[in-house]
Amino acid sequence: MDIVIEKKKGIKKYADKKYIPYYIGAVLVAVIGYFLLTTDTKAVAVKKENFNTAVVKQGEFNDYIRLSGQVMPMITIQLSPLEGGIVEEIVSEEGSHLKAGDVIVKLSNENLDLQILNSEAELAEKENMLRNTMIQMEQQKLDLEQNRLKYTLDVRRTKRAFEQKKQLFESNMCSKEDFLIAQEDYELACQQLELVKNRAKQDSMYRSVEIKQMNESLENMRVNMQMIRRRKENLTIKAPIDGELGLLDVVRGQSVMAGTKIGQINNLDNYKIEVQIDEHYIDRVTAGLSASFEKNSETFSASLRKVYPEVRSGKFKADLKFTGTQPDNIRTGQTYYLNLQLGSPTDAVIIPKGTFYQHTGGSWIYVLDSSEEFAVKRAIKIGRQNPKHYEILEGLENGEKVIISGYENFGDSEKVEFK
Repeated sequence: MDIVIEKKKGIKKYADKKYIPYYIGAVLVAVIGYFLLTTDTKAVAVKKENFNTAVVKQGEFNDYIRLSGQVMPMITIQLSPLEGGIVEEIVSEEGSHLKAGDVIVKLSNENLDLQILNSEAELAEKENMLRNTMIQMEQQKLDLEQNRLKYTLDVRRTKRAFEQKKQLFESNMCSKEDFLIAQEDYELACQQLELVKNRAKQDSMYRSVEIKQMNESLENMRVNMQMIRRRKENLTIKAPIDGELGLLDVVRGQSVMAGTKIGQINNLDNYKIEVQIDEHYIDRVTAGLSASFEKNSETFSASLRKVYPEVRSGKFKADLKFTGTQPDNIRTGQTYYLNLQLGSPTDAVIIPKGTFYQHTGGSWIYVLDSSEEFAVKRAIKIGRQNPKHYEILEGLENGEKVIISGYENFGDSEKVEFK
């Protein structure tokens, strides 16, 4: 049997399940609308005198950075002893103005003194040996000369006897045996004389070589002893150049190793300025850039002479030299504030620097309405910056007014209204 379905009337008909998706959609639209009205368009009201404004200008942008630098000597020579020893006397104090050769520190070294004594004793021994050897060689030379004279005499005598026997033998007044004996004696005497001459010649050559070698050895020992004595002189540390004793880090009785840095001499004829530069500029800072600074209402110029490649704690070091006159009464360690020119001045849209940058990172700024009754957030793009201005690449036009003070009290409001 068929059941009659009664048609819903009044408010009951809107409770049907087919209307639920419409109800959910309406609620979502209401929520989104609420947030749009209460957040995105929310404005903050502030007093106009509580912040700083500036006018956007079209003008010259001077591309430079502000640096602080310390005056340092252009030439600094390290003091390091060539010989180790004990500090015996400090002759010059830090800050003393010295001439080249002035004594600074005296050291003592007992081992070195002992080496000198040993070398002197060894040299004296070698000299005695050389004298004894030369005396022996001279005696041998005299003996050989005596033998030569003796055998020369024997040759003359045996020759005379041989010639007499020869004449008698030819006259049949002498036996052949006596003649042959006289001949053999003469030949033996000649051979003995030749042997003595050869030995004398060889001994002379050997003697010359040996004496030469001994003299060379003796000379080397003399040179070695002179070098050791010069090492003794190295215990007295002297100023290598004219200048100021800028550092001396020793005390009496201290043991100092050879090559250890104990101080430095500063040449006061020329100075340089050492600066630390943020690594942000490392690609733009090169040797030859010009810089300037003021002292006592006078402007001085300098140029970048050296850029050090190493970056430490986000900074890298560079040296500048004076290109004109140096300031009067200049001293090591003085601080100067310089403007380092990174490029030539160019025409650009600029605004003064302000603390807003710490909050926005330069990505946006509040721009005042022409009525100056409110300001709205606007995206911008900042290019270069110097100690006074930002270069604006996008987002602002000449003549507009912006808020450049801090935004800490504005929250994330899109609009700032002035009371």
